[in-house]
Amino acid sequence: MPASPAPAPSFPAAASPSPGSAPASGPTGPSPSPSPTAAELLAFVRRTAADAGLIASLPLDPEGRTWIRLDGPGGSEAWLIGWPPGTGTGWHDHADSIGAFLTASGTLKEHSLAARLPTDGWKTLELTEGIDRSRELTPGQGRAFGRHHVHEVLNESADEHAVSVHAYYPPLPQIRRYSRTDAVLRLEQTESPEDWQ
Repeated sequence: MPASPAPAPSFPAAASPSPGSAPASGPTGPSPSPSPTAAELLAFVRRTAADAGLIASLPLDPEGRTWIRLDGPGGSEAWLIGWPPGTGTGWHDHADSIGAFLTASGTLKEHSLAARLPTDGWKTLELTEGIDRSRELTPGQGRAFGRHHVHEVLNESADEHAVSVHAYYPPLPQIRRYSRTDAVLRLEQTESPEDWQ
């Protein structure tokens, strides 16, 4: 998602059915398609990132992140995001959505917390030692994550853009943004879809 609070998608359009699939019909009409799993979202972002023509179609801006909304599987929302050198999202979560993202070009760094935080009722938390995780994601590398996953994503390169593909289900109801000073995490704001559309 967006070092400036630009909507990163991080992102609502109708999803299209998988090629060659037809909606199942039940006694009362079409059955809803099953919700995609985090593994299915990861498979989708991997396939999408392999589409060199799509990746090349993203306009890149040296000043800020750029993005294109994509149709994700099973009613998910998906985004193709360009990251200029030195940009990042800041600490945030995706509320009740699961998700996945994968680097298509360049290199991204993810810092995350290996702990489930309380979802509501707090403004400041002191984090315990040993819950910080960090990973570098080069082209073709990505990850899936569950609900309330708190992380930040950065392009630490001094001179190279990065491009990534992201998918979320259900479509993001909100993003909570945090500031962090050492071990203290503070909830700063909650954004809804109209804030980043």
